[in-house]
Amino acid sequence: MEDISKLRDEIDDIDNKLTKLFEERMNIVKRVAEYKKNNNVPVLNSNREEEVINKNIKNLKDKTLNQYAREYLDSMMTISKNYQKNYLNSLSVKDNSIETDESIKNISKDSILGFPGVPGAFSEEALYSFFGDGITAYNVEEFEDIFIEIVKGTIKYGIVPIENSSTGSIADVYDYLNKYESYIAGEICLKINQNLIGIKGASIEDITEVYSHPQGFGQSKHFLKKHSNWKLIPMSNTSKGSEYVKEQNSKNIAAIGSLRASQIYDLEIIKSNINSNDLNTTRFAVISKELVLNKDNDKISIVLSTEHKAGSLCNVLKHFAENSLNLLKIESRPIKEKPWEYYFYIDFEGNLLDEKVKDVISSLKECCSYIKILGNYKKYSE
Repeated sequence: MEDISKLRDEIDDIDNKLTKLFEERMNIVKRVAEYKKNNNVPVLNSNREEEVINKNIKNLKDKTLNQYAREYLDSMMTISKNYQKNYLNSLSVKDNSIETDESIKNISKDSILGFPGVPGAFSEEALYSFFGDGITAYNVEEFEDIFIEIVKGTIKYGIVPIENSSTGSIADVYDYLNKYESYIAGEICLKINQNLIGIKGASIEDITEVYSHPQGFGQSKHFLKKHSNWKLIPMSNTSKGSEYVKEQNSKNIAAIGSLRASQIYDLEIIKSNINSNDLNTTRFAVISKELVLNKDNDKISIVLSTEHKAGSLCNVLKHFAENSLNLLKIESRPIKEKPWEYYFYIDFEGNLLDEKVKDVISSLKECCSYIKILGNYKKYSE
């Protein structure tokens, strides 16, 4: 019969070796992060991760360990990604030059600014509302494309909808803020009036199909309930629906979108202001490749995760209360690699140049398993 103490000694010896190898691996991970920052390469590379996992699993002699090895390697990949994101975030805070809000709004007219969708999109309207006329606007297909083009340097700033007063947060945008090395540099709120749009001469009685972004459907749900026989077909953007209606030139299809979209595509408003909430408003975030620091900024956005145990989130939130930092919003999003664990997106009042805020961020780094600063900017006010 084997001696349990000797077996434990063997495990301790292996753990000691693993710890040394872990530290060695993380040092290389940091160098990879520096390469990615210098070459505008995103942290996430799912194909590379799967390739590494499969290659190492093949080295197992005992194939009954395949699933356990996969879980172990997958966990190691997650730790490496979080370490890279934290490291890159610390570089951004430390190395960024201080820009002013005026430098954002009074940018060179040669700068290219991006919005998702096609002309007539609410995002395009928000872009012009924030930056003013005379800008060079560049449209992309999807919300994620804004972040991709920002990282690549194709566009100077981009704008994306982040939250609606009727339907809540736009989850994908929060995920992209965490995924890509980009930051919120400003925000603007836009009152949204949704309209039922069709070709000239079309009436409500003609309609069988309606095209819009899911947010457009959600914001108009009470109106749509009265027409439950209509087939609702989601599009990547509300303005894409209007563009499609124009292309099809059929009285049987309609779009939900803006007055401006109807004018651009020479369509008619069949029914105006169909949104359920008369105060329907969308908050848009201005996205930048660099973290903008300025003494007048008064709102900070961060994302973090905690240990999966009782009291962890409470321990995080106490740092805000103890330092009299007002929380504006907290929202959770699932961590895809860890079922039933969550990222917490937090907005609070403050400035990253303030010593008190710096102390809170340092404290959060100690008690969180992951944290990333998403931006420091001025709160929108009319």
